Amino acid sequence: MGAHAALYTPLRLGNGLRLANRLAVAPMTRVSATADGRATPQMADYYEAYAAGGFGLVITEGVYTDQAHAQGYLFQPGLADDAQRDAWRPVVDRVHAHGARIVAQLMHAGALSQGNPHRATTKGPSAVLPRGQQMTFYRGAGPYRLPEAMTDQDIAVAVAGFAQAARRAQQAGFDGVEIHGANGYLLDQFLTDYTNRRADRYGGSLDNRLRLTVEVIQAVRQATEPGFTVGVRSSQGKVNDFTHKWPGAEADAAQIFRTLGAQPIDYLHTTEFEAWRPAFGAQGPSLAALARRHVPVPVLANGSLHDPMAAAGMMARDEADFVSLGRGALTHADWPARLRAGQPLESFDRELLAPIADLANAARHRKGRGG
Repeated sequence: MGAHAALYTPLRLGNGLRLANRLAVAPMTRVSATADGRATPQMADYYEAYAAGGFGLVITEGVYTDQAHAQGYLFQPGLADDAQRDAWRPVVDRVHAHGARIVAQLMHAGALSQGNPHRATTKGPSAVLPRGQQMTFYRGAGPYRLPEAMTDQDIAVAVAGFAQAARRAQQAGFDGVEIHGANGYLLDQFLTDYTNRRADRYGGSLDNRLRLTVEVIQAVRQATEPGFTVGVRSSQGKVNDFTHKWPGAEADAAQIFRTLGAQPIDYLHTTEFEAWRPAFGAQGPSLAALARRHVPVPVLANGSLHDPMAAAGMMARDEADFVSLGRGALTHADWPARLRAGQPLESFDRELLAPIADLANAARHRKGRGG
């Protein structure tokens, strides 16, 4: 295991969280909650398997934060009321029983909402039609709806939703939360120039477009007790615009990461399709490397790191402090244990997510294969 030994060293996040190793489960939408957003026993089995399989940190799928416009998908879990909070407690306990830590990813879908029983409309920074098509494997079809531009009151509701959801996460026993500022969802919509055409304090300059993310971080920190871990996820690409790049390239990256790093966060989670690739052009540093250059907290890298050499390489080159796996974790819930024991690692099977990316489909597919 020599080449991969660094993946199994402990890591501390902030003042309150010690991880047994540098391997995390990436947040992956599984649309397997009840219709009213409560975690299920099947979800508890799913998350426990990662902890039992040796992952030091489990990050949940994106959890919606309010009963206004936050929910993105039908059967998405939430932390928007106390019943949802209580449903997460068995999940958290099962993960903790194996010595792993678990954080809830807090997500507001904004203009990309394609399944929200609470509201008939969508909201975003501006009335701009999202690019691309709704995702069929999350029960969507056709183009996205044209969102309504958020008012100051809408923004206040969204910020309060993040804060209240974080408080419920702490009450449920989670070790922390990850604020979803990536992949084209609400906070990223405010950051992105072509989806944010506002002329107020939330639009225009890069600082203004980062303002909502900063306000959410500060509200979450104020709503939770000391020692509770707060992370942020950042990306260029989006679920509806995979190839998007920040127009100011490394200058934008420096400003974004310096701003985020100045906030009271405990880690920064970057995600690209292939984490080790140059963030801009054919040469230069990766997005994770740029983040590590500009933030004073540990950087978690995500993106095609199911190859152990790619994962270990990010750390060996000082581009990341720890790594998160999506497809690798879906393929082998015991990926860390298998690698450590020298067992083979199989390739990802996309049929696990088709036609619906839920746990029931994955179970049927594995049963059909005799797995």
